[in-house]
Amino acid sequence: MQLEYNYSNLFYDDDMKRILVIGSTGQIGSELTRELRKRYGNDHVVAGYITGAEPTGELKESGPAELADVTDGEIIANVVKKHRIDAIYNLAALLSVVAESKPKLAWKIGIDGLWNILEVARENHCAVFTPSSIGSFGKHTPHRGTPQDTIQRPQTIYGISKVTTEMLSDYYQKKYGVDTRSVRFPGIISYVTPPGGGTTDYAVDIYYSAVKGEKFICPIAEGTLLDMMYMPDALKAAISIMEADPTKFVHHNAFNVTAMSFAPETIFAEIKKHRPLFEMEYQVDPLKQSIAESWPDKMDDTCARREWGWMPDYDLRRMTIDMLEHLEMKLNK
Repeated sequence: MQLEYNYSNLFYDDDMKRILVIGSTGQIGSELTRELRKRYGNDHVVAGYITGAEPTGELKESGPAELADVTDGEIIANVVKKHRIDAIYNLAALLSVVAESKPKLAWKIGIDGLWNILEVARENHCAVFTPSSIGSFGKHTPHRGTPQDTIQRPQTIYGISKVTTEMLSDYYQKKYGVDTRSVRFPGIISYVTPPGGGTTDYAVDIYYSAVKGEKFICPIAEGTLLDMMYMPDALKAAISIMEADPTKFVHHNAFNVTAMSFAPETIFAEIKKHRPLFEMEYQVDPLKQSIAESWPDKMDDTCARREWGWMPDYDLRRMTIDMLEHLEMKLNK
């Protein structure tokens, strides 16, 4: 089974875009860069990277790549001018657990870096996509049917930076007319890029353990519900919101988007349908558990569905079949 991407029903601007993906070698960026190149052409999508995380393989060979460190606004400006960029995907960030151990760096990349990008965008008339996260919510947020507009008040540096991202993007949109757009991603599951230190990464690790025939040690407690999404749907959301007709927007930034919500025992049971001998035990990580408990059980993504036609393609059953099949092929190589 191949991953399916279908954007045929989306609003589409016939003018060929020139796109810079910052963080192109990360979990989302590596797959998003490839998908954008399929859609817009290899030469029109620049893979932005930082020193020590240069593109390799197909990502390097299929199109242009440039050093694009968000902490240096001059570097970003030079890349934008050189390639005549008109849309920037800003994926530079530290994931939740990593950010807690490096809060100053998390702020420098997430907020100071965003400021640099927004200034470049203002001066060069670029649109900007900077994802937010379910991490932008806090323990006082309604956990069931989490509204689009609600109290947030996160208590992690990751969440605080995401709320600031949302507000700063809104500020540039309203004050300077910069076309800023974003979604609040749930946990993202992919077989391509290994987990990188996120609270929801257990939902990737569990598939690896199943395919390897290993017992899975779950760091999240039984009954802990979290929003999740398969990578093809994450790419669909990131691309479709940037292709959407902005005249239909009520919001511009931080749309709730989700595809499924489950607890560890639910995904375990689904995998056991295909791997009957698979085993799991709980060894709860206090930091990951405290972060998970402050996040929504299930977001309400009505606004995204109404304002730009958001609709996921994958549920838990379909994702599990696809993940197991592709990981089997990947690990057997």
